[in-house]
Amino acid sequence: MVVKGTKGAVGMGKKGVVLLGVAVTLLSPSIAFSDCVDLGRATTWYVQGGHSIIFYGGLMPIARVDVPYCALGPSSSIRLLKSYVCDGDKIIVDGSGCLIMNVSSSSTGSY
Repeated sequence: MVVKGTKGAVGMGKKGVVLLGVAVTLLSPSIAFSDCVDLGRATTWYVQGGHSIIFYGGLMPIARVDVPYCALGPSSSIRLLKSYVCDGDKIIVDGSGCLIMNVSSSSTGSY
């Protein structure tokens, strides 16, 4: 009888761990899902540091895009390959493709 009760407790423990993992994933989407943003309404941009671009729609910031493996300067030429960009997409900086490592929307307030 003791062994049978132990098996039931172990089975509930595994289910609890799975449910906890699902709950953490749903409550913290930034852990499991990349951020995406529509930059189609961007009118200007500003190079912040050497590896980040802040896109603006008028006077309002839309998003910050981090490209750590590309050197950016104030006079860099930046071209989007598509208007809706996500982590892992590419943009063209000074004629070369650059991998976007992080997209932060202005609505998250993370920049």
